[in-house]
Order: sequence, then C-alpha cells, then structure tokens
Amino acid sequence: TSEPRRRRSSCRAPLPGERDAPGAAAGPAMEVEEAFPLVGQMGPFQVWLCVLLGALLQLYVASEVVLIALVGATPPYHWDLGRISANRSHGNQSVSEEERAFGKWLQTANSSEVRKHVHFSGSFTSIASEWFLIGNTSYKISATSSFFFTGVFVGVISFGHLSDRFGRKKVYLIGFGFDILFAIANGFSLSYEFFAVSRFLVGAMNGGMSLVAFVLLNECLGSAYWALAGSIGSLFFAVGIAQFALLGYLIRSWRMLEAVVNVEGSVVFLLSLFIPESPRWLYSKGRLIEAKNCLFLIAKRNRKPKRTFCLQLPPERTRKEAGSILDLFRYRILLGRTLVMMFIWFVCSFVYYGLTLNVGDLGGSIYANLAMSGLIEIPAYPLCIYLINKKWFGRKRTLAMFLSLGGLASLLVIFLPEKKATGMFAFINSWSLSLLGKLTISSAFNIVYIYTSELYPTVIRNVGMGACSMFSRVGGIIVPFVPSLKSVQWYLPSVVFGVMGLLSGLLSLLLPETLNSPLLETVSDLQMCSYRRLGNEAVALQTPERSQSYRDSSAGSESEDEFYNVDEETQMIT
Repeated sequence: TSEPRRRRSSCRAPLPGERDAPGAAAGPAMEVEEAFPLVGQMGPFQVWLCVLLGALLQLYVASEVVLIALVGATPPYHWDLGRISANRSHGNQSVSEEERAFGKWLQTANSSEVRKHVHFSGSFTSIASEWFLIGNTSYKISATSSFFFTGVFVGVISFGHLSDRFGRKKVYLIGFGFDILFAIANGFSLSYEFFAVSRFLVGAMNGGMSLVAFVLLNECLGSAYWALAGSIGSLFFAVGIAQFALLGYLIRSWRMLEAVVNVEGSVVFLLSLFIPESPRWLYSKGRLIEAKNCLFLIAKRNRKPKRTFCLQLPPERTRKEAGSILDLFRYRILLGRTLVMMFIWFVCSFVYYGLTLNVGDLGGSIYANLAMSGLIEIPAYPLCIYLINKKWFGRKRTLAMFLSLGGLASLLVIFLPEKKATGMFAFINSWSLSLLGKLTISSAFNIVYIYTSELYPTVIRNVGMGACSMFSRVGGIIVPFVPSLKSVQWYLPSVVFGVMGLLSGLLSLLLPETLNSPLLETVSDLQMCSYRRLGNEAVALQTPERSQSYRDSSAGSESEDEFYNVDEETQMIT
C-alpha cells in the first residue's frame, strides 16, 4: 500500500503554541467517530450544549415564529359615524348589517378618516391598532406572516451552503447577531412597510441560524444521542410558544414585548460565543489538528481523564454513486415517494401554523389559547415515539392515523352548533377540537422527520430531506391568507384544513413501512429491495402448504434477506 499523505493524519511533531501537542504523536490514530467514546458522547458539557442550543435557543426561536399571533392581533374597536350606528366589530361569525355598512365605508375612507372615526378599546396594542390595519387593509397582517416564512425559506436554503463552506459556529453566530439586530429594528418600526421588510429579514436569519445550530449541536454529540437532541429542540419549541403567551399577557405593548424577546435572544447569543466549532465539520475539511483540539476541549469540560490520540482521515475508498436532486424524479419509486412526502410536509406545516397563528379566532383569552396551543404539543412527542416503534403501528400507520385525526378534528368544527352549547357540546367545541388538531399535527410533523430519512437511500437522503423541508416552507407562506376565506363562508378555513389532513393521511398509506428495516445506501439498493419485495409477495400468494414451506425454508436464511420480511404487510410504490 502507498504511504498516507501528510495531511491525512494529525500525528505529527508539535507546532509552537499548540497546548495539546506534547503527547499528540504518542496516541493511537483513529477517525472522528472513534474518538467520541473517549471524549464523551453525552457528558456534562454536551448536556450544557443541549440546554443552550436545544432549549434556550428554541425558546427564542419559537417566540419569533409565533410573534405575529399577538403582535398582529386585532383589539376590539368601535366607530362613531353618524350615518352608521356605533358598534363593535371583532370576533363574531355572523356579520350584522351595521358591520356590513361599516365595511363598505372602510373601502372608500382615507386613512385620516379611519383614524378619526375608529377607536380601539382593547387592553393591548398591536400593529393593527398602530396602523389601523382593519377592513380592506387587514390582509397586511397576514402578509407580514407570509413575509416571515418566505424569509425562513430563503434562510434555510442559503445558510446550509454557507455553514458547509465557512463553518457551523461562524455562520450560526453571524446569523444570530443579524437576527437580533433586525428584530430590534422591527420593534422600532415607524411604518408598516419597514415592519414587513424587517420581518422578512428576521425570518431569513432566524430560520437559517436555527438550522445551523441544530446541526452544530448534533455534531458535538455522539451519534446515538442525535434523536434525543432533536426531541429536546421540538419539546422546548412548544414550551417557547407557551412562554411567549405568558410574556404577552404580562406585557401588553407590542413594542415592549418585542424588546423583551430580543433581550432573551441576546443572552443566548452571548452564551453561544463560548461554544466550540463542530469537530466533525473540521474533520470533514481535513483540519485534523483543529478537530482534535475541539475534541480535547470537549473531553476537558466533560472531566474525562486525559487521553492522547490523533485523528486520521479514512483510507481511500471506492467512490459511491453520487446522488442529485434529479434522482428524486428520475426513478419511479423515488418519484412516488417524493411527491407523497412533499405533500405531507406541506400539509403538516400548513395545518400546524394555521392552527397556531389563528388562536385569536377561537374566542376567549388569546393568551390562554396560545399557551394551550403550545403546551398541547408536549405529550405529542413521547406519544408518537412510542407508537412508531410498535410493530402493530409502525411509521406508516401512525402517521396516517395522526394526519387523518387532525383532518377530522377540523371538519367537525363545521357541525358544531352556533349558539353556546350544553351537555356534550360544552366540551366538544371549536377550542377543544383545535387543540386536538394541534396535538395530532404536531405528532405527524415529528414523525415525518424520522420517516423521510428512512425512506431515502444514504446517497440522496440529504437531498430528499431538503426538498421536502423546502416544500413545507411553502405551506407556511400560504397559510396566513387562509383565514380570509371566512369572508366568503365562515367554515371554509376548517374545510381546507380538514380535507388536506384527510387527503395526506390517505396518501401516506401508499408509502412502505420502514420499521426495523435497514437503511438503504444507494439507489441500486432501493431497486433491488423492490424486486425482492415483489418476489416475496408472489411466494406468499401460493397455496398455504407451499407458502408455509417457503417460510420454513427461508427462516434459516433470514439474514440473507437484508431489506424486507415476507410477513410485512406493506406496499411500495412501483
């Protein structure tokens, strides 16, 4: 074999100023994954990183995401027009004759007339009361939410590439810093136009830096704890929604509320200055000495006994087949899976943010509604993790069940009595059905992350996840305008959410089950797996005696059937 190139190992003579160098060349050579058991996969330092990047950061991120739910809420208001009797216009399903006449007046009145004759009487302020975004200008509130999610879409795409090139920590801190600056500017907006533009910029920075923070956190942990880190982030995002509702209840000025949220973000930013760069990213770039120093730092903060080792890149291997985004649509199997998963991701984002951002339409306290909307997600995560690992549910059936239940919960709102109900309908109301929908769609959203990664081969997994994730952002961009359908018929938003939930639940049944199936490596493995599945189904259709004989003879060679079991009751798109 040829001599390894000099750059491939950190086992070399020490350089001046390298504190870890005295014993660097004495230790064994290993790859970065082999080093994590030595420095700690989930020690005290990594627990602190989970608290910082998985909990505290998510509290801030959640507040920015759902900010418009309170900052864009419309306080109760009344008008004092001589030809139109004074009335209040807010929160009713039925529209009175006075409100219709007032709506027609708003279409022709200029801004000075509106400010003169319309008076807000609520206990809180918002951009609606600041710039009189009511009537035919109320769409601007929905537009700001759409601008934010458009920014998230841009940020997720751009920050991923930037962090791959320039490093996780650097891109995360720069994005986080600009996020806070743009958010501060957002709170000092003097016009709606400036507010809308700054919300777009906040969305781009917030979505991008939170994605990089998630990757950075995982790359500082042992791979066995990645799922735990993801669950912690999702859990504290839900807690962040409830925390923001509490802050909104205590602070009724929308400008002061934004300032407090930014103070919270600034504290997390300052703490983030002291985290290390990702050792896995440094290793992937061939910067072995820096990667080793990061690992030594993790070991020191984990209070691990001093161990000497040096990193080396893996030996040259035969290049695997490359995957591209075109592969998602080139192969028939992947095309079917991709189209179904893109739609499911779209629906999850569409319904999730639709239910979260429109809690003000449920009646009662908007703060209690928003808090419950976040807290109801907490039991969703252990529930879905339990069900997807059971053979009688698995990934596919659990996902289909949660999507369908969410759709049914939305559709049942149509059949509720308009007047205040008693008996059973005192508990089954739009508030309880909205919480049920939020519980089920949160569970479905958590499952699709796991399920999608298992449906795609390794060479195209990141491409598939990225394409589906981008499609989910489209749902967030569109959903702010769905409540405006109430102007046509009050029940149309519920119909849209319900039909899409049921349709996505039915489509998910077309996907294969992945529970206890090994992860596929290449597209060729995917095609081979499909042929094996068809062969097993053909054998299973034989006479009971021959089918039983086949199962007995194949039991001894179960290890050869690498991908699917003959008793698996699933179907693959072919």
